[in-house]
Amino acid sequence: MDSKNQKWIYLSVLALVWGSSFILMKKALIGLTPVQLGALRVLIAGVFLLLIGFKSLKQIKSKHYKYIFYTAITGTFVPVFLFAYAVSGIDSSIASILNSLTPFNTFIIGALAFGFTFKKQQLLGIFIGLIGTVILILKGADLNPNQNYWLSFLIIIASIGYAFNVNIVKKHLYDISALSIVAGNFLLLIVPAFIVLAFTDFFSTFKINQTNINSLGYVTVLAIVGTGLAKVLYNKMVHLATPIFASSVTYLIPVVAVFWGILDGEKLSFTQLIAAIVILLGVYLVNKKK
Repeated sequence: MDSKNQKWIYLSVLALVWGSSFILMKKALIGLTPVQLGALRVLIAGVFLLLIGFKSLKQIKSKHYKYIFYTAITGTFVPVFLFAYAVSGIDSSIASILNSLTPFNTFIIGALAFGFTFKKQQLLGIFIGLIGTVILILKGADLNPNQNYWLSFLIIIASIGYAFNVNIVKKHLYDISALSIVAGNFLLLIVPAFIVLAFTDFFSTFKINQTNINSLGYVTVLAIVGTGLAKVLYNKMVHLATPIFASSVTYLIPVVAVFWGILDGEKLSFTQLIAAIVILLGVYLVNKKK
């Protein structure tokens, strides 16, 4: 299969997996705190990836580890906690739509830090996307006054981390395999994640009951499929395509996430749907070649 077809298959699979991750986080938070969710997600994914990818670590040379560390922090460790806190306070479908800002930030970070150039059309796309974001947040706060929409900014910060991650992988880690990158990430993160989890008193206070067992099940699926396997596929896609194309998986993630959110009883007003379309229009303009 040629690389053009492969990257579209990766894009579709990742949209389905990551689109479902928001509802998994929401369900896992019923029995876990946000910090426990983030730490367990990293810890379980780390054990899984080191089991399947330990041999691939030999591809990593000393010159790579600095960038492996950067991608581990910006693309995994910080975002998992930010998303856990955000989903604990706002609807999972809204969090997924705000995640659509990732291509904007990929472009902006690429231009400022990695030498990409701006075009008028892309600046217009960024402006349109920001308008959609403001409308989405303000309308959400009005529709759900019991939710803390200040947590929306945690999603925006996480998307900036993802933007740094994808640009670093493309520019500095192009010569090692996707599995090597992800295994290297979790080799560095598994001990810090265990320490964070221990400080939450998880091991002494966690009780065995149906709610908590279900939460562990959700976070295990989230960690192995949504974090472990998905990150390998994502880095494969980055190697095959441009950083902007890779980050455009966020076009499709909200479609899947909103579907799950509505099934779970979340509310999404007509104005918010329009705002989501405005955001995606902005992302389209940023990515459009002509």
